Amino acid sequence: MSNKDDIQEQVADGAETEQFDAATSDEKGSFDQRVEELTQELDKALEEVESHKDTAIRAKAECENIRRRAEREVSNASKFALEKFAKEILAVVDSLEKALEHPVEGEAQTAMHEGLQLTYKLLIDTLNKFSIEQISPLGESFDPGLHEAMVMQESEEHEPNSVMHVIQQGYALNGRLIRPARVIVAKGKAPKIDEKA
Repeated sequence: MSNKDDIQEQVADGAETEQFDAATSDEKGSFDQRVEELTQELDKALEEVESHKDTAIRAKAECENIRRRAEREVSNASKFALEKFAKEILAVVDSLEKALEHPVEGEAQTAMHEGLQLTYKLLIDTLNKFSIEQISPLGESFDPGLHEAMVMQESEEHEPNSVMHVIQQGYALNGRLIRPARVIVAKGKAPKIDEKA
């Protein structure tokens, strides 16, 4: 081969190399562009996944709250279903208590009084079976959440702000107040003012 042929061959090889390099450069640019597009799509997909994950967590929490609320409402409905009945039956209890306060005279009244006592005890025991408890605060400190002060009286025998007399018993159903105890509350004697001062 002559130099001329060698040169032509080298020129041809150089042209092919340039074409190859140009093609490789185009492919590399296209590849880089495609990688950039895929990276953007991946980022967008990850954002959507995070958004859906957040929505799913919130939905699950809301479902759990609804379930707990429903359980609490069902529990309260069963625990306090007797509330209206209990309020009505308390009038009977009050009547029996008033009847038992009357003085007993004679044998016939004694027998009747004993019958009333047994009926009253039976009724109170029945109320207790259904979680209706009597609130009898005699001698305790006055609690406006459980007691209704009808009168405040001065008393040397009782501590100030204590219940000195129960006018009407209070009642609670499963710990929930259905009627406050009506009471007379002791207040301390007013200090005497020394007129000489």
